[in-house]
Amino acid sequence: MNNNIDKLTINNKVFNSRLMLGTGKYKTPRNANDSIQASECEIVTVAIRRLPISLKNDNSSFLNTLNWDKLWLLPNTAGSQTADEAIRMAFLGRELACQIGQEDNFFVKLEVISDPKYLLPDPIGTLKAAKFLIKKGFTVLPYINADPMLALHLEDLGC
Repeated sequence: MNNNIDKLTINNKVFNSRLMLGTGKYKTPRNANDSIQASECEIVTVAIRRLPISLKNDNSSFLNTLNWDKLWLLPNTAGSQTADEAIRMAFLGRELACQIGQEDNFFVKLEVISDPKYLLPDPIGTLKAAKFLIKKGFTVLPYINADPMLALHLEDLGC
């Protein structure tokens, strides 16, 4: 029996679970932590805008309570309205990954949403940011609409 059939591989990083869990909508940090543990997920996405600049001296952040030896951080550029904002958030996410000991983590969930009213992803901004970030060595997981042509362009870039 092939045990790799249910594993998820993203840019040579292998995960046992395909579940990615967000952290933004829990009532308390304890609820988030309990949910993450119960789900047995290995990838946790975190909106960079909602985090302190440094986790080293912030014991109140629930991120400091998570076991980063078992979890993989997926920084999220949520709230970015332009490609430039998303790129800036991606680099801040990269810094956060280093702070938790994941120096080899260049993952980013790329969200460029220029219209906050309808929350529709900006395909041009996403493509622009993805192209730049991939050149800088990031593993880009873009948030897009069901647009097969955009998906092919992003795949051609390396997303």
